[in-house]
Amino acid sequence: MLHPRIGNKAVVCALSASYISTFAGYPLDSLKSRLQTTKTPISVPRIALLVYREEGIVGFYRGLWIPLMTISFVRAASFTIYTRTKEFFRDHHLIDHSKLLGCAAVGGIGGAMAGSLISLGSAPFELVKVRRQLEYTIAEKKGIKLLKPPSTASAVRDIFRTSGIFGLYSGFYLHFLRDTAGTALYFLEYDGMRHLLGRFPTGEQGPTPSWFPVHANLVPFVCGSLSGVTSWALIYPMDVVKTKVQQRAMAGEMYRSPGETLYRLIRGPDPQNPKPLIAGIARIYRGLGVSALRSVTTHGLLWTFFDLVSGYIDNLPESPP
Repeated sequence: MLHPRIGNKAVVCALSASYISTFAGYPLDSLKSRLQTTKTPISVPRIALLVYREEGIVGFYRGLWIPLMTISFVRAASFTIYTRTKEFFRDHHLIDHSKLLGCAAVGGIGGAMAGSLISLGSAPFELVKVRRQLEYTIAEKKGIKLLKPPSTASAVRDIFRTSGIFGLYSGFYLHFLRDTAGTALYFLEYDGMRHLLGRFPTGEQGPTPSWFPVHANLVPFVCGSLSGVTSWALIYPMDVVKTKVQQRAMAGEMYRSPGETLYRLIRGPDPQNPKPLIAGIARIYRGLGVSALRSVTTHGLLWTFFDLVSGYIDNLPESPP
């Protein structure tokens, strides 16, 4: 019999797992944002050294409390929507989730629903997070010598004073598309891989197949890492464009459409002397390595602790009626 508190299980599992995974992966996310907005190629160790010299350890965790609080609750809501959507399809027998394609499709639909709905609330917080991570770059664009970065509250006031309440939703349509597509791909891949690696329709992990001899306890980490890396790689150009559009808006620079921004990132600012296509694509994917490492860390730990907490809740003694 399911535990009486099973209705809140997805929330409890997602919150506890998210706190740990977000803290572990945030320094890499901060480096990713800086790599995306630099004009000249720079290695990850070098930019990490620059951040440490200019800002110290705190530079890697600038704005941490925003994702630590918001992303954790966003993930809790996302997992709840994803879980409820899967239950709806299962209970109404709309798709046969005992088969690989059906299992992956239900996960993708649940992910798309979660990503699109959650983006409405998460967009302002991510914008502020990007602002905090790029304080020095934005100040340089404005011609300001920044001796001490403003607080999060000051950053929010500055955005509100400059652009009003809608300034917090700068680049929202790109955020919406990125989260809807990315979350759909993420859960589609995760559920598909878990099915391939022996998870039963009931959600319990069975023995792994002979062609992939990995311990059953490592399956959540492996599937979480792979789905996080691959789904993120597919939508990475959209994230680069979103970050660049938001940076220009916060720096008060002239607006450029996403298409123009993407073209200039790939081919350069001079249409008469475009950059080589390969070099432009490499520019778009700058920071993907550190982002992939962050995804392995964050999503691997997320699903590992999600399953651990879920198993702990399932094994709790039942309360009397």
